[in-house]
Amino acid sequence: MRIAGRMGGIGIARAAAVAAGLVGGLPGSVNGAGSQTLAALPPVTVPAATVGEARPVPGWTEFCARYTAECAVDVGEPAQVTLTPRLWQTVTGINRQVNTSLRAITDQEHWRVPDRWDLAEDGSGDCEDFQLLKRKLLAQAGLPRRAMRMTVVIDEKGEGHAVLMLRTDRGDLILDNKISAVLPWHKTGYTYIKREGDEGARWVSLGRAVSPVVTANR
Repeated sequence: MRIAGRMGGIGIARAAAVAAGLVGGLPGSVNGAGSQTLAALPPVTVPAATVGEARPVPGWTEFCARYTAECAVDVGEPAQVTLTPRLWQTVTGINRQVNTSLRAITDQEHWRVPDRWDLAEDGSGDCEDFQLLKRKLLAQAGLPRRAMRMTVVIDEKGEGHAVLMLRTDRGDLILDNKISAVLPWHKTGYTYIKREGDEGARWVSLGRAVSPVVTANR
């Protein structure tokens, strides 16, 4: 899978430092290409509907065996967040910073395997690694992990792709590594296959399309 954000290996430490700065509060907008200002919270939309249970891709299962805390679901956390200007600033800032901090590389080039989900701890990764790092940093910023669901889609090239779905009171928003803007789920042009469930380890289906086996092919 081709990945946006080929701007070098500044890495996870830089992204974490910027996340800390965002939590502390920045001026009223996040600048750069595709910037999204505090005055422009996304419109309220209908969330993506679920249609039963689904199995995760094997890469997720293997990731959870290595990072059990990242996959745990605390049902005591809220399943969605209230989107405020301050929270919107944090989300869009971390999304953009991770996209421009990591070195983009396929799992085949990186690990010599078709699909490996990771936290990009060496400053490199592909689509799911970008989103997992964003989720980790957003959780450190105080967002409930239960409201941030890893999601499998079919992209504009007909290939498997992983995004991060943030469930909010304004609808489901998508953090992606292909673009820096955080968009409502139905504005991405993707076909939605499945995502992490809200109640436990099982995933839920978002449609009837055939699920990709991996999310890391070009």
